[in-house]
Amino acid sequence: MTRMNDDAVGLAKAITEGRLTAADAMAAARARLDAVADLGAVCWQAPDAEVSEAQAGPFSGVPLLVKDLGGPFAGIPMRAGSAALARMKGASDSDLAVRFRGAGFRPFGATTVPEFGLSLSSEPAVGPICRNPFDPSRIAGGSSGGSAVAVAAGIVPLAHATDAGGSIRVPAACCGLVGLKPSRGAIPAGPGFGNHLGGIATEFAVTRSVRDAQALWPCVTGGARGPYPDPAQFADKVPLRIGVVSDARGIDPTRAAAIPAAAAALEKAGHVLIDIPAADLSPIRRASARAFERIIAANLATLATSGLDPAQTEPLTQAFIERGLSMTAPELWAAQEGGAAAAYKLWSVFDRVDVLLLPMLSSAPPPLGAFPMDHRDGATQIERMDGFAPFAALANVTGAPALSLPFGADDAGLPLPVQLIAPLGGDLRLLTLGAALEAEGRWQHPIPLFGGAL
Repeated sequence: MTRMNDDAVGLAKAITEGRLTAADAMAAARARLDAVADLGAVCWQAPDAEVSEAQAGPFSGVPLLVKDLGGPFAGIPMRAGSAALARMKGASDSDLAVRFRGAGFRPFGATTVPEFGLSLSSEPAVGPICRNPFDPSRIAGGSSGGSAVAVAAGIVPLAHATDAGGSIRVPAACCGLVGLKPSRGAIPAGPGFGNHLGGIATEFAVTRSVRDAQALWPCVTGGARGPYPDPAQFADKVPLRIGVVSDARGIDPTRAAAIPAAAAALEKAGHVLIDIPAADLSPIRRASARAFERIIAANLATLATSGLDPAQTEPLTQAFIERGLSMTAPELWAAQEGGAAAAYKLWSVFDRVDVLLLPMLSSAPPPLGAFPMDHRDGATQIERMDGFAPFAALANVTGAPALSLPFGADDAGLPLPVQLIAPLGGDLRLLTLGAALEAEGRWQHPIPLFGGAL
């Protein structure tokens, strides 16, 4: 568990109390970035003269890094990890960027992503290669890998991130962080994104502590509870019915053991445990995988028809573009219908339980190169990603909120993540349960903010 003065709330407090200035914090963030440059977290930095002054807010003066894929931030170029997109600086802020700035954050750079987010490892051909801070021979996750490394390695206390198939939660799980994928519609996607990726994508952040995610939530949703009333809302309700998925196949024993350990902690807190067989979620997983593949392919095809040159993209991207261009309207419609059916089936599971507790990853982060993009087999790529994060995409396709957080470490010092999923609108409930698990102290983050420089 990270020391609370090493998170964004702690840093903002230090700035407010005059123990350091916003300029000090920015200088320390840049110094730490330089010190860990080999980890490949950041693909672009703004000159000091181009960094906006801090606005008054709960995070006033806190440095922020922005994912190279998502809603634009004015002055920060976005190329989605691809040579096909010119590195042009955003002309204006997205609605979410306005809210980040309004909370007091100071964006100063962009973080590394795989090309168009098509991998669970952030190793774009254009570089840099993102490496896990706890073992640089291993992946840091994707597609928000650069953001996760920046936070885990102590460059910034939290970073902007996006999630269309686990892209917040998987890097958080690889790097020992808290990763909330919000409910569909909870985070603004305007003015240009609209129903981005058919509603499966959303934006938020990776954080060093649950309290940072809790403090950020009202800043970017526009209200303490966001736009949704939680159907069983009150996050302090006890007991909750915790649906425990402990029989999933293909999970290594160490990571599988984290599930009953977390369940025991929640039971000790007064909640009721209910066994949910992994087979009950299998139809939802299958429908989610089909919908994810077709929606991603269709989206990339629209980029190609809008002027993107496929010849400048990596082979796997080209294959997805070709798949999207050849897709029929009935195929895409079937994917959307399948996603709606999956959401209904998941909601039916929530007739029995209030929250699901289930695995986040099937293994330790694998070596770099485990998710290559120098091939044209999209089905294999999706199969690999589903094998590594078997219950990730179902939250995206169904719109449900999901939270990944570390609950212990293995013998190599790598985090043991668990995942919580709630019904639509249950974001705050997840964070409250996450705070209870965090308080168990099973995970001690070994890397302080700024490398301990402050």
